[in-house]
Amino acid sequence: MRFSVVLNSKGVGIVLQRAAKSDGEMDLQNILIIKLRHIGDVLLSTPVLRGLRTAFPLARLTMLVNRGTEGVLVNNPDVNEVLCLEKGAWDAQLKFVQMLRRRGFDGVVDLTDGDRSAVISLATGAPVRIGFNAEHRWRGLLYSTVAKPRPTDQHRVDYDLCALRALGLDTKPGTPALYASPADEQAVEAWLREAGLLSAQSSQLLILLQPGARYSLKVWPHERFAQLADRLADRFACRILLGGDQREREVAEQVARKTRCAPIVVAGKFSLLQFAALVKRCALFVGNDGGAMHIAATMGTPVVAIFGPTYPQRWGPRGGPSQVIYKGLDCRACYHPTCLRGDDSCMQQIAVDEVFTAASRMLERTPARTET
Repeated sequence: MRFSVVLNSKGVGIVLQRAAKSDGEMDLQNILIIKLRHIGDVLLSTPVLRGLRTAFPLARLTMLVNRGTEGVLVNNPDVNEVLCLEKGAWDAQLKFVQMLRRRGFDGVVDLTDGDRSAVISLATGAPVRIGFNAEHRWRGLLYSTVAKPRPTDQHRVDYDLCALRALGLDTKPGTPALYASPADEQAVEAWLREAGLLSAQSSQLLILLQPGARYSLKVWPHERFAQLADRLADRFACRILLGGDQREREVAEQVARKTRCAPIVVAGKFSLLQFAALVKRCALFVGNDGGAMHIAATMGTPVVAIFGPTYPQRWGPRGGPSQVIYKGLDCRACYHPTCLRGDDSCMQQIAVDEVFTAASRMLERTPARTET
C-alpha cells in the first residue's frame, strides 16, 4: 500500500492507495532533498547531493532546509534551488506545502530523520519517497522506502548516504563541500590586511578558537579557552581569533576579557562562506562540536575538536586532519538541557594541558595555511 495526500483549507488528509510496481531502472528528473536541521547537519549532507548529481546529471535538485542554514548551499553546483522552511502559523505552513506539491517532484530524499519532514515528504505527492526511521515510529509508513543504515554507517555522512542505496545507487565515502566565492576570499583578504594580519612581506600565524556552541552542555569552560589562547600565543607567537555567529559574540568577548594575548573577536563579523574563507587561512581550529568545527574540517584546516555529550563517531570532523578530545562517559549521548550528573563531567574533565598538547602536535606537523 501507499499513501496519497489531499490538501485543503481544513488541513492535510491522508488516503490509502495501492502502489503501482515500478519496472526497469529508476529515472528521477525532479528531486526534493530535505534536511530540516542545523548548519552542521546540512553541511554533512552535501555528499548526498554529489551522489544524486552524479547519478542523475540532468535532474533538477531542490533542497529544503531551515531558514538560517541556507548559506551552506550557496554556490553549490550540485543543487539547482534552495528552499527555506519558515516558522509561522498553520495556514502559512499549509500554503508552503501546497506550493511544494505543485512542483511535481517525482522523488523525495528526506535526510532529516524527523516526523515533520516525513509528513512534508508525503504531502509532495512524489511517488518515490526515501527517508529514515531510526526510532521505528509511525513516520516510516509515510515513505515508499525506508533507508536502512548498516552497522558500519556510524558517521552522519555515511548514514545519510544510505539514502542513495535505498534508490539502488552505489555509495562511496563522501566528504562535505563548501564553495566560498572569489568575492568571499577577497573580502577576507581585505579584512586581514586592514587588521594588520597580512602584508606583501609576511602574514601572521592564525589560530581560530570557537568557544561557543548551540547547546550549553557542549561548551568547554570559557576560562579554559582563555588559558588555551594565552598558551598558544606564547608558544607559537600567533594571533588568536575568536569565532562564532552573532549569538555567540558575547561568549567570545567574555573569553577575550579573560586573556592576556588580546585575541581578535570575529564572531558575527562574516557571512558563513566568508567565515569558511577565513578559517581556510588559519593554521589551526580549536572548538566545540558544532557547525563551525564542520566548516573548518571541510575547508581542510587542521582541527582539534572538543566533544562532551555527543558522539564523535557520529558527529566528528570530516575533511582535513583532526584530533578529537573526548572522555566517553557512561552517560553519553546526552541532549538534556542540564547535566543529569550535576557536574558537567564530560567537559569539566577535559584539561587545558590536554587540548594544548593536541593543538601543539597538530601545529608542529602541519604547515601554516596562508594561501587563498
